[in-house]
Amino acid sequence: MTGSSPDRDRSPPLSDHASPTIVELPGGRRRLDTHSPWEPVMGYSRAVQAGPLVTVAGCVGILPDGTYPDGLAAQTRRCVERIAEALAAFDATLEQVIKVRIYTTDLARWEEIASVMGPTFEATRPANLLVEVAGLVDGALVEIEAEAWTG
Repeated sequence: MTGSSPDRDRSPPLSDHASPTIVELPGGRRRLDTHSPWEPVMGYSRAVQAGPLVTVAGCVGILPDGTYPDGLAAQTRRCVERIAEALAAFDATLEQVIKVRIYTTDLARWEEIASVMGPTFEATRPANLLVEVAGLVDGALVEIEAEAWTG
């Protein structure tokens, strides 16, 4: 699905954002600030590290130019890429993921999601949740969140 929504048109493309930064928080926690205009509006961080646990917020398959790739598999692949980027900021990798939660607008198309998730996590096979939802931001087809253990 390509195109944009009026809300996204008011923010710059992802590629125009400053480089992500790690922000130190009380209690030894750290958060990843990607400088997205939506982080402060919604009150979230792309990822948070608390001890050896890194939690990555839900990622839709948006491209740096603010559009979405065509197809559920392509959007799933982009979600995984965004998760990997967030983990890398904490020196973590997809191989350290212990849990994923996948939200899709069409559960009947689960095999398209599996065509990406299966090979990506073939060796580690984290715990997994796959649920159908009524809708996702900007008409995205899939959103994925992840937790990684770095200890």
